[in-house]
Amino acid sequence: MHITQHHFGAYRDKNIEEYVLTNNNGLIVKVTNYGATITSIIVPGDHGDCNLVCGFDTLEGYFSEAYKNNAPYFGCTVGRYASRIKDGKFSLDGKEYTLAVNDGSNHLHGGLTGFDKKIWTAEPIQNESEAGVVMSLKSPHMEEGYPGNVEVQVTFKLNDQNGLSMEYEGTTDQPTPLSLTNHTYFNLSGFEHTIENHRATIFSNRHLLPDETNVPLGQVEDLTGTAADLSHGKIFKEAFAGLETGFEHYFLFDKEPGKRARVAEFADTDSGRTLEIETTEPGMLFYTGYFTSDKLRRETGDQFGRFRGFCCETHRYPNGPNIEDSLGSITRPGEKYTSQTIYRFGW
Repeated sequence: MHITQHHFGAYRDKNIEEYVLTNNNGLIVKVTNYGATITSIIVPGDHGDCNLVCGFDTLEGYFSEAYKNNAPYFGCTVGRYASRIKDGKFSLDGKEYTLAVNDGSNHLHGGLTGFDKKIWTAEPIQNESEAGVVMSLKSPHMEEGYPGNVEVQVTFKLNDQNGLSMEYEGTTDQPTPLSLTNHTYFNLSGFEHTIENHRATIFSNRHLLPDETNVPLGQVEDLTGTAADLSHGKIFKEAFAGLETGFEHYFLFDKEPGKRARVAEFADTDSGRTLEIETTEPGMLFYTGYFTSDKLRRETGDQFGRFRGFCCETHRYPNGPNIEDSLGSITRPGEKYTSQTIYRFGW
């Protein structure tokens, strides 16, 4: 196990670093402190190393006009609240708050300048069993409209079981919505193909039904027997035949709140590479990249775009502050927000 770091670019006159985590099996994970963003996940293979995620090899890639216009959030840490909040408004303890609106009429992924666009403080960590980096950030009271001074950190840790763990913590001095996630897009073929020949299994047959602006209001829908039912495994191509724009579903998991469990698994039927997802979160916003721009590609030539990457956003309920009994959507003073998600790879 080892970790190295190198200069990744400059932003607002500050140096941006990239941290390279490598395990003894040759699995490589690269993370930058701009947005606490995973830029690469590379697995070894008979024909050379293979990058499995959407991202860029230079900081400039995240500032291109094509990227800013499409805003796919490749690999970043999302906050203060992941996914959408209806009309950018919520009430808390009798007071109404108005957030920045950046997705039609709704607030998305923390607003105009969310955690994905911040420079995080980074501290490398390493021992015999893990290599990692701790990313920390402070968010001031009323940033993007959110109450409370919030301090958060996410710890990325890679081990020799080919697991990449992301452990989140947060505290606040006022009650506030808090829901963090990682927004990595995966293509287990290494972008040789679209994801359509991947086999996907998500251990759930329920999701939160969205309204006409793609925001759930609390209604739960049973997906059993529908095109979106992945509970017994399905090739994406088969599912897409019944889903015009693919998946953008928040799946609900039947498990003990806060307990980590395996919730999904994926396999590329061509290469045999696999990905398992474990999480403590109550659900996962699963997105298959229908709206990702075909103009985006890595400097090496890896082609991104429609159905060329899927995203497993494990987090609290979308629009949680406006949904009654939403699990853990509000963090209060004296409480600690905690969450863990693990990506586990096979090849």
